[in-house]
Amino acid sequence: MGDCSIDAAISAPVLNSLEATGRARTHVREMADPRCVLDKRAAQALVALRDEAREASIDLEIVSGFRDFNHQVDIWRGKFTGTRALLDRHGVLINPAKLYESALIDAILTWSALPGASRHHWGTEIDVIDRAALPVGEPLRLQPEEFAPQGRFARLHGWLDSNMGRFGFFRPYATDRGGVQPEPWHLSYAPVSVGALKVLSLEVLREAIEGSDMPGRQTVLARLPQLYERYVLAVDAPTW
Repeated sequence: MGDCSIDAAISAPVLNSLEATGRARTHVREMADPRCVLDKRAAQALVALRDEAREASIDLEIVSGFRDFNHQVDIWRGKFTGTRALLDRHGVLINPAKLYESALIDAILTWSALPGASRHHWGTEIDVIDRAALPVGEPLRLQPEEFAPQGRFARLHGWLDSNMGRFGFFRPYATDRGGVQPEPWHLSYAPVSVGALKVLSLEVLREAIEGSDMPGRQTVLARLPQLYERYVLAVDAPTW
């Protein structure tokens, strides 16, 4: 690998406002192996990370990569209306019909980003598992306990702790910072994502949401400065 240090983020080309909010796809490319859509720099780092994981008998599989704005709106709408599962901080199902709109918005944001604010818009974010550790026919559950010491992905978790930084990756949701719940499966390619977060200003996010048809839009806009601080900016930084 070339230089994947955080210093590379200073000189790496940044995204424009449409790319940063998932309203354009000019910064990503479709990959055949592994099958996903990513920023080309993140894709190169991912292939190298996956190949080294194979040497440790870990079958690194990407279960989510780039998502555009409309895809995120669909996720949001499904959780808002109850056609998608809505979980609380402990992974327990919630009935959205029993929540006031503002509480419903906070419940959705515990596990899913605002349209326009998803880091997956940048093409730098991947959700990963060790396919070899998931028995055939077993449903995939992206829950923190699966990556805990006794979980099925514990070995993957430890291997990533020791190796992902050399390839430019870190976990933006490693700890509970009062917003998004910890997601040990979520990796971010720092040389691009550090700059992308700077592009995603409050004003850029507001513009994206104002032009959408997402449910709860007016309540979101009224609360946007607080939501932006809590669910967009409150992330872990690279530690290498």
